Amino acid sequence: MSTLPLISELMEREIPLSATEKLAVDQLIPVMGYAKGDILLQEGQVARRCYFVIKGCVRAYQLVEGKERNTDFYLEGDPVASLTSYLHQSPANHYLACMEKSVLAVLSYENEQQLYQQHPKFEALCRNSIESAFGKQQAALQQLLTQSPETRYLELRKNRPELLQRVPQYHLASFLGIEPESLSRIRKRLAAQ
Repeated sequence: MSTLPLISELMEREIPLSATEKLAVDQLIPVMGYAKGDILLQEGQVARRCYFVIKGCVRAYQLVEGKERNTDFYLEGDPVASLTSYLHQSPANHYLACMEKSVLAVLSYENEQQLYQQHPKFEALCRNSIESAFGKQQAALQQLLTQSPETRYLELRKNRPELLQRVPQYHLASFLGIEPESLSRIRKRLAAQ
């Protein structure tokens, strides 16, 4: 059985860490394995943890009139959080679930506060991550409101091609805001060009 990586090893690729910082990070941000289908957060729960995908795929979705509507997918190297719920410690309005067997770094709200107090440079690192995630969400909302389904699919194919290989078509259709049949027509039309 292979051992899980230490988060400090991954973080050191981005920023230098002292021995004390490495120890704190590894103690406060454990790396854990999850099975396909594991629910990380349910609607109505307060998000007490945020994650970083080391291996696997996590999806965010909401239930709208009894149907699952995908709002995002997170792959290797992506932070995963229910930002409003986590930052304000309020109930989430969506779910987070593992689509594949996944390895995730897990940071609890309490451990994050402790890390900030002991090692202030991590607050800037997390703030940058949140700002980046916010920018991506704004761009995604703008695309959904202003672009045609075909244009959104082309953007997805160009900017996140790995999703086309790893995420079932019906989930991609939901993410694009269309029915699976519409996505099939778009793909056939593009293939014929």
